[in-house]
Amino acid sequence: MKKFLIGIIVTTFLACNSDDDTQDPVLCTLEARAGLEVTVKDGLGGANITNGVTVEAIDGNYSETLKKVEANNTFVGAYERAGTYIITVTKDGYRDNTLSEPVLVAEDVCHVITESVEVILEKK
Repeated sequence: MKKFLIGIIVTTFLACNSDDDTQDPVLCTLEARAGLEVTVKDGLGGANITNGVTVEAIDGNYSETLKKVEANNTFVGAYERAGTYIITVTKDGYRDNTLSEPVLVAEDVCHVITESVEVILEKK
């Protein structure tokens, strides 16, 4: 009988100590976050290059040409879209570069977690 009562007491205690009642609510911002941020560099001198560069991200049937951000010489896209992306960078006078490893964009409770990638282009 003692074991039975102890079992009931332990079960009641655990049921009453649920963490759900004490957790703070998650407050998410309304901003949209880019899943990808790509920096393109010249393979010879290492300088950032953006003019005439096209950065494409593909995840299965989804594809997007990333937008150039002049302020920090990057290309961004995949806003609030988790996935596994193949990234290809092209520019006239340079060899196309498709990253050998796909880029995984994960997400947390509120937003995607931005993955920053650097791509080197070599002249032809």
